[in-house]
Amino acid sequence: MAAAMAWLRRGACGPARRCGLAAGRSYSGGGAYPSVSLTCPLPGVPKAVFAAAESRERFETRVTVLENGLRVASQNKFGQFCTVGVLVNSGSRHEAKYLSGISHFLEKLAFSSTAQFGSKDEILLTLEKHGGICDCQASRDTIMYAVSADARGLDTVVNLLADVTLQPRLSDEEIEMTRMAIRFELEDLNMRPDPEPLLTEMIHAAAFRDNTVGLNRFCPVENTDKIDRAVLHSYLSSYYTPDRMVLAGVGIEHEQLVESARKHLLGVEPVWGSGQGRAVDRSVAQYTGGIIKVEKDMSDVSLGPTPIPELTHIMIGLESCSFLEDDFIPFAVLNMMMGGGGSFSAGGPGKGMFTRLYLNVLNRHHWMYNATSYHHSYEDTGLLCIHASADPKQVREMVEIITREFILMAGAVGEVELERAKTQLKSMLMMNLESRPVIFEDVGRQVLATNTRKLPHELCDLISQVKPSDIKRVVTKMLHKKPAVAALGDLTDLPTYEHIQAALSSKDGRLPRLYRLFR
Repeated sequence: MAAAMAWLRRGACGPARRCGLAAGRSYSGGGAYPSVSLTCPLPGVPKAVFAAAESRERFETRVTVLENGLRVASQNKFGQFCTVGVLVNSGSRHEAKYLSGISHFLEKLAFSSTAQFGSKDEILLTLEKHGGICDCQASRDTIMYAVSADARGLDTVVNLLADVTLQPRLSDEEIEMTRMAIRFELEDLNMRPDPEPLLTEMIHAAAFRDNTVGLNRFCPVENTDKIDRAVLHSYLSSYYTPDRMVLAGVGIEHEQLVESARKHLLGVEPVWGSGQGRAVDRSVAQYTGGIIKVEKDMSDVSLGPTPIPELTHIMIGLESCSFLEDDFIPFAVLNMMMGGGGSFSAGGPGKGMFTRLYLNVLNRHHWMYNATSYHHSYEDTGLLCIHASADPKQVREMVEIITREFILMAGAVGEVELERAKTQLKSMLMMNLESRPVIFEDVGRQVLATNTRKLPHELCDLISQVKPSDIKRVVTKMLHKKPAVAALGDLTDLPTYEHIQAALSSKDGRLPRLYRLFR
């Protein structure tokens, strides 16, 4: 023992010059503790093994195709909980041969009574045992049924999802309750202070008139009483087939998910029968351009002690590209570079305060309440649009400001603003993919569209490669298309569609001058 203490006092690493001054420093911790360097390993202590990043292959999305055509995709992620769901290649764009609004009905009817579960309450109680929650969302091209629960309840969750998608009862009582819910939602949509959902519908209808993604995502009021179980079964028999589905999971082992899929989704007879329905609509989106105007009194949208001022809302869009094309990444960077938002927004560069629509529009024109860029992308087309809001008396000036911004997109792109937009896009991408439900949706949508998935580091590499010339090229191509315009509110001073089109075809984006004898 005495020999060991003497060895420690001499220093495990030898003289002080070998481990720096710390080795020879005397410590004031009491005589019982020897002077041992903090920069040298302690004698007799096992060598530390530090955690290291595992090989990238472990975190790649794995895809298995079952015998019936169903794709099973999974992404490993550490944690006790998992998110599992079924994504169906079905949505409002596929309703051309059916009554408009079926997808809206299916979204509201999701997780109601099924062959195994007598009511929605039974489903929720089953999920509650595994700490689970459920949700269904319908978009223009996808319907998504998702459950987040403890990973140990995976088999129960997959069984539930199979029953919800293939064995719904669709009772008369549930359909009637859905009709009431949809009517209420449509009324609420027209009374909201924020008109963005309504304008999004209008701009799609104007850009793709009466086809594919231009079809109404919300059920028209006149169709609520026409949609019944027979109509729903007819639609489901065509679109709810295994080859149009993906079972996606995040936070579970791939082999377990495939095993559960084989058990509950292979050889299952749907409640609507196995007979072939109508031919699937495989129409490609046809961009038409055009204008949709809705004259509406916006003065009483928000009553109260501090009512929102009466505003006119304009959205101008041009066709971009599909998310399957190489130009999708430059368009995403362009959308981030335009940015924008409301006239009142706290924050700095991370909140987009240095984007073009802030610097060139909101900071210079105090009377504009909003200027925001949006990019909608689908498997065969896309739409880049700018939404702006202002007092009805300044609509013409507001439209000209937006058309000028479209023209300026094709001009010089600063190196600093481009790098900022790319960095912000990568930051938002990585931040969103920290969330398990977001990873699930990303996995499901990519596999549904392409049978594979681009990983975040691949997307970041593609974003880094975008150059100013790429931005100019995609904008020049976009400006050759006819514009799509949606207008809501007091439209007395709204320029004609022909004038807006002329402005977007000009060199400076200015509207043709008006000469009036009387003002």
